[in-house]
Amino acid sequence: MKKRSDEVRALLELIPEDIIKKAGNHLIVCENLEELHHHFAQSIFSEIQLNNSAHNPTKLILPIGPVGQYPILQKLIEKENLSLAHCWFFFMDEYCDEDGFALSTIHPLSFKRIAKTLFLIPLKDNFGLNDEQIIFPGETNISNISNMIEDIGGIDTCYGGIGIHGHIAFNEPALNIAESEPRRVHLNDFTITINSIRAQVGGNIENFPKEAFTIGMKQILGARRIRLYCRNGTPYDWANTILRIALFGKPGDDYPVTYIRNHPDYVIITDSDTLKTPEVPL
Repeated sequence: MKKRSDEVRALLELIPEDIIKKAGNHLIVCENLEELHHHFAQSIFSEIQLNNSAHNPTKLILPIGPVGQYPILQKLIEKENLSLAHCWFFFMDEYCDEDGFALSTIHPLSFKRIAKTLFLIPLKDNFGLNDEQIIFPGETNISNISNMIEDIGGIDTCYGGIGIHGHIAFNEPALNIAESEPRRVHLNDFTITINSIRAQVGGNIENFPKEAFTIGMKQILGARRIRLYCRNGTPYDWANTILRIALFGKPGDDYPVTYIRNHPDYVIITDSDTLKTPEVPL
């Protein structure tokens, strides 16, 4: 059996044209990050619009990362006066403090604060949003989220990003990760390090949250569709490798995202920068 390290070396030899051809309809390539955010926003908007026209609810899992799509989505909703009354938004995850509580919305890293600021608050009073249908995982509801999703008939689409070692939400590498349920997790050093670099906290790993609440891979893989947006979003080419692993790597617990390839309807959306072959081979 080929070692993962050898597999990754082979994947990183693929040029962008080879990746596009090999991935087929499981990959969409945007020209740049701005186009990727617009694609993300338009995808969510179109799904809600289509469900509204068919008098069906919209049930989505949504990420905080990427976030550039939310101001664009807000403007689309306002322009078209799109009703959100029948939308269920399950946000993927939230950091946890040292006492086991979800971060307060006054905390600068609070995912709930980010979602409210960029998306929810500007729409709250005019488009039918129902607080009971907007779910952020935390200490008070983490044990109920699985049942909530089941009670509404499951998730239509899971939208998300991909972490450096293949985590979706905070489902990091672990034994039998594909069967994981919503839970409180301890973040590993890879996640804490990369997130502290990208969060504009000056690489403050000492005070960065060490735990989080997360939706499970079981709920993610149980969605009818999976749409993941994989991008660097920084001057560092940190996502170029995980893009290739997600698309072509052998499914395994060491890179949870690889399990999406057992799903009947998954697409990864990236940009030309993240598709590039890294300059330095290892």
